[in-house]
Amino acid sequence: MENWELDFEWLRVQHIVQDAMRRETLPDLNMVLFLIGIQELGRWKKGFSKEEKQDLMHIAVCRLLAYDDYYEFVGRDEDGWPHWRQTREMVPQPVADQERFLKIKAVQYFKDLDAESAE
Repeated sequence: MENWELDFEWLRVQHIVQDAMRRETLPDLNMVLFLIGIQELGRWKKGFSKEEKQDLMHIAVCRLLAYDDYYEFVGRDEDGWPHWRQTREMVPQPVADQERFLKIKAVQYFKDLDAESAE
C-alpha cells in the first residue's frame, strides 16, 4: 500500500473510531487498537482496568497479526476473553515500520467489518 493510500484509509478509520467513541479528536493507534480489542471481546463495560485495557490492545494486535498467520485464534476462556497462539516469529522492525504495519492491518480489519455489515 502506498503512503498516500494508507494516509487516506487510516484517516477514514480514525473518523469511524472517533464517531464510535464520541470523541472530539481523532484517535491514535492505541485508541484504535483498544476499540478493536473491545470488538473482539464482544462486550463493553464502563470502566476497564489498566490491565484489561492492555489485554484488549494485545487481543487487537493478535487479531491483526492473524491476517498474516503470525497468530491463530485458539478459543475463549471461562470469562469469554479470546486467546491467541503465536504461530511464527516476526522479523524485528523499527517502531515506525511496526506502526505502519498495524495501521495497514487495522484498515483491513475495518474494511472486513464494512463487508460483513453489508451482507
